[in-house]
Amino acid sequence: MRVLNLTVNGVNRTVHLEEGRVMLSSVLRDSLGLTGVKVGCGTGQCGSCTVVMNGKAVTSCTVLAEKAEGATVLTIESLSEGGELHPIQQAFVEADAIQCGFCTPGLIMRLYALFAENPDADEAAIAGELDKHLCRCTGYENIVKAAKLAQEKIRSGAVPVAR
Repeated sequence: MRVLNLTVNGVNRTVHLEEGRVMLSSVLRDSLGLTGVKVGCGTGQCGSCTVVMNGKAVTSCTVLAEKAEGATVLTIESLSEGGELHPIQQAFVEADAIQCGFCTPGLIMRLYALFAENPDADEAAIAGELDKHLCRCTGYENIVKAAKLAQEKIRSGAVPVAR
């Protein structure tokens, strides 16, 4: 049995991996119970499984668990604090950008990584990141609206993008 050591949502974790090919999404969902990580396609095309690993947005269904050795991983579960939503989460609520909710965690985590790196990302950069996701419930208008609203919230300084 293989051992994986990583930091997930600020907590050092050790996971014993089964033999064979194990993906980071399986570790997060099955071993650690972080079901905010959704697996839609299993090939990284839909973006639902997006998490932030070492500061970068990654599709966790395409990352071998071994590649996360020593990594810092953030999932949607890490964003709210004390019952208070992160500005990006709050913006999704206010902009009516949540429909079925399956793709929402991945979209939020991708925007989290973008805004942590570039809080002033322009519309083209936002669209480029959102283009890495597939949402079947909406035309993306409210998702773009939520992204811009989140930027306003972050710029206001009420809550920093990264906690």
